[in-house]
Amino acid sequence: MFRALVLFLSGFLSWQLPVPPPDDPEVEFICPMDKDVRSKTPGKCPRCGMTLVAGIPDAHEFPVNITTAPRFIKPGEETLLTFRVEDPAAGKPVRDFQIVHEKLYHLFVISQDLNFFQHVHPVPESDGTFNLDVTFPHPGFYRILSDFYPANATPQLIERTLFVPGKGKMMTPVHLTADLAPKKLDNIDVSLVTEPAEPIAGMKTLMFFKITPNDGIEPYLGAMGHMLVASSDLIDLIHTHPFLVTDPEQGAVKQVQFNAIFPREGMYRLWVQFQRKGVVNTAVFTIPVTVLK
Repeated sequence: MFRALVLFLSGFLSWQLPVPPPDDPEVEFICPMDKDVRSKTPGKCPRCGMTLVAGIPDAHEFPVNITTAPRFIKPGEETLLTFRVEDPAAGKPVRDFQIVHEKLYHLFVISQDLNFFQHVHPVPESDGTFNLDVTFPHPGFYRILSDFYPANATPQLIERTLFVPGKGKMMTPVHLTADLAPKKLDNIDVSLVTEPAEPIAGMKTLMFFKITPNDGIEPYLGAMGHMLVASSDLIDLIHTHPFLVTDPEQGAVKQVQFNAIFPREGMYRLWVQFQRKGVVNTAVFTIPVTVLK
């Protein structure tokens, strides 16, 4: 079965390749999160703020084990989730993580019907695990998307599924309809224009977000925006950050651009987050994606 988990940088590894000295004229510094950002000199990624590195290890997946307390999840009741990341080579828990966007661990929780969305941050414990309390609102399955960066490896985006039993639980994908209408949020309005107007599977789509009012727009977790995209069947997941922000140095953000490649034809739900004057706003859109004819 075709299965694509699209990762903004899906990287996995447990060993470090030899890194050439930084004064070597042949060295190219690369952002471990945005591999298309490259430089001949050390520095920070202009897109996500991460430190550029002289050489990135090969990709290997770091498994994530999730335990719950209580063991059987009940809808509407608080559940403690514990996350343990394992080194695939050593077979031991990972204890050393790098900070990415101001946190050691980012977590996305999405319900089967795509109406429940959380972008939260589990708390690190002394034994190397991470804990988080979550209340699942109703029965069904939930995608749990872990975003972290083990030391001496590459950034990870690992998907797991939790099932919440109960009456009315269904396993069929949700039916989505297109929704590109402007959104009125807590203290901003957000509108979206895509290029092309009808996104095509397998080809780059540019997404331009206009924010009004556009004063007081601030970085949220180290970026001028965060976006998560999910296919209607929750198989394809994309986590990305802005490609371009127009005029942030002038004190007003005119436009924020994200880029994405949708892997298949179908409907995609996207959540985009912006912060204005200390308030985090989450806009939700649904984009139809076609195939090239």
